[in-house]
Amino acid sequence: MSIVLGPNQYGKAEVRLVRVDRDTARHRITDLSITSQLRGDFHATHESGDNTGVIATDTQKNTVNAFARDGVGSPETFLLRLARHFTQAPQVTGGRWLAEQYGWERIATGASAGAGAAAAAGGVGHDHAFVRGAAERRTALVHADDAGLTVLAGLRDVTVLKSTGSEFSGFPRDRYTTLPEVDDRILATDVTAWWRYAPSFTETAGPAEYDERFATVRSILLETFAELHSLALQQTVFAMGKAVLEAFGDIAEIRLSCPNNHHFLVDLEPFGLDNPGEVFFAADRPYGLIEAAVQRSEDDGEHPVWSTIGGFV
Repeated sequence: MSIVLGPNQYGKAEVRLVRVDRDTARHRITDLSITSQLRGDFHATHESGDNTGVIATDTQKNTVNAFARDGVGSPETFLLRLARHFTQAPQVTGGRWLAEQYGWERIATGASAGAGAAAAAGGVGHDHAFVRGAAERRTALVHADDAGLTVLAGLRDVTVLKSTGSEFSGFPRDRYTTLPEVDDRILATDVTAWWRYAPSFTETAGPAEYDERFATVRSILLETFAELHSLALQQTVFAMGKAVLEAFGDIAEIRLSCPNNHHFLVDLEPFGLDNPGEVFFAADRPYGLIEAAVQRSEDDGEHPVWSTIGGFV
């Protein structure tokens, strides 16, 4: 029995890239973390330290920064540029390119809105002053293998909450069950989602199409969460994914991971007070974790791109 090298990849992780578009007086910021990982014929460097075929991780970082000089566009199209570039090398047979995009919002000021504090509250935002947004990030991934290029788009840590319109009951009970059934509860979660585009979309879409599609999918996910009377977070997760697939035939599948951010009613009776569903304790752990893939019935198996995503999604 011999010992051989198994699957492997290497690259530069979390290259922090901030691009400022200055073509007009109204600047635009694109703030990304990019990870580039290559797969291919790299046996020599692992087995004997022969680096003649190794594209240095520092070279990968420099390529990311150099490509940004021409503009970033959408994270999906930027990753596709990197994938096509690196897979031109004969020793590179595939790879994985990941992006997380951080949101910046324009600071509303009296000057940007027209005049006065009242105008600032509804202003269009300062031309070159920004405030960092919430923890939410836009994500994208490009996977390259012998079958070609696959594009995933997504979002993570989108914190949402419904103060009513949710219940949970009818579950089995045994000697270890203490959870009471409830017909009105807070439902809160941090949505992480990835959706896989069909080749029919990725072969023709440009940066604007990716940006528009991302915004629309995000809106569908949030609207479904808000409007569905939820009997279980599982029901909500499936309904969110189903709504996306019904809206777009060129999205092949979607996966969601949603922790149940529990809010427990505080017992105020020791203080001689009632609590008609108004005061809660927000627990950070432990938490329920609901994850699901929503697919089309004709889907004939697991796409290899999912093996490149940590955890369920």
